[in-house]
Amino acid sequence: MDVRKLPLSGVTVVSVEQAVAAPYATRQLADLGARVIKVERPGEGDFARRYDTTVHGHSSYFVWINRSKESLTLDLKDPRGRDILHQLLRDADVFVQNLAPGAADRLGLGTAELTRRYPRLIPCTISGYGTSGPWADRKAYDLLMQCQTGLVSLTGTAEESARTGISVADIAAGMYAYSGVLTALYTRATTGTAHPVEVSLFEALAEWMGQPAYYTRYGGSQPPRLGTQHATIAPYGTYRAADGREVLFSIQNEREWAVLCAEFLGRPELTDDPRFATGSDRVTHREELNAIIAERFARDGAEELLKDLEAMGIACAGVNDVAGFLGHPVLAARDRWREVAVPGATVSALLPPADLAGLSARMDPVPAVGEHTEAILTELGRGPEEIEALRADSVV
Repeated sequence: MDVRKLPLSGVTVVSVEQAVAAPYATRQLADLGARVIKVERPGEGDFARRYDTTVHGHSSYFVWINRSKESLTLDLKDPRGRDILHQLLRDADVFVQNLAPGAADRLGLGTAELTRRYPRLIPCTISGYGTSGPWADRKAYDLLMQCQTGLVSLTGTAEESARTGISVADIAAGMYAYSGVLTALYTRATTGTAHPVEVSLFEALAEWMGQPAYYTRYGGSQPPRLGTQHATIAPYGTYRAADGREVLFSIQNEREWAVLCAEFLGRPELTDDPRFATGSDRVTHREELNAIIAERFARDGAEELLKDLEAMGIACAGVNDVAGFLGHPVLAARDRWREVAVPGATVSALLPPADLAGLSARMDPVPAVGEHTEAILTELGRGPEEIEALRADSVV
């Protein structure tokens, strides 16, 4: 495809990134046409490359969030490596980093230093708990964030808490970094001022905890842990059909509640039952309500139940496993899959979720470690002998 037609064509992003949060942010910038130069350690690269080997020998994490990038290996502890990085930063638009606490400042890559040297540059820092405050120096990983924000206390069953099955803190931080960088680029274009961006995993996930935070602060107790049942809406959750499969359905308003009682449960009188008169009443008497619903579910298989609920206009779904999601008819019918090259193979990847009318999505290859090092160094004016000397000293 012609990257020049994409919205961020001409924008250069240099990223000293690892793991999930920063690479997720920069992949989305690359999706929109930005040139993303991913700086990795010589030899080993981003440690997320070795999280697993399930995708033709590559990590599922890495393949997911590193397409359409160029990989440059640099030893940033070596002054020659830092010189190369600064040569890139002179003409770059955005610098993203999620290094360990204090590492960027020690390398001369802190926000204050970069804004002094490069007034047009937009530095973006992704940290664990923020670059200031009492926990600024603590290590931070996704599950730690799920625990610290209280998310784990909301997830699971009454008997046992559970982590969320995807890296929600990393994804949240990556999304806010992405939107923050877009905002900073727009602001620079309209005012001429480059604003640094800072996002922490903790504060990104804290934002996603807004509803249970309000519920707990003003309700006196936190929402209960109920597995697939909704903590504050009833009925809303999964129920087991006669064939053993689970079906989820949701009642969002009184009109739907009346339809469910009359047409699905065959008990219109339940709308006048004081136990179930309002949404809050139904939550309070959840166990009694669930018993009534379970009795109805036990009469039919999942497909028949889904057909009936859909015909009544009640939101419902079967419970897919990941394989079921991969074969979802919506993804197939809407042509959401594309082939993306990885070193030695190709993989099926989902298109970015935001479609821009008239523009094709960028789905370029996932790079090998240091795949673009020589080309980038040559572009910077380094000759073959110098490049070979840098390789010999493991600077690149």
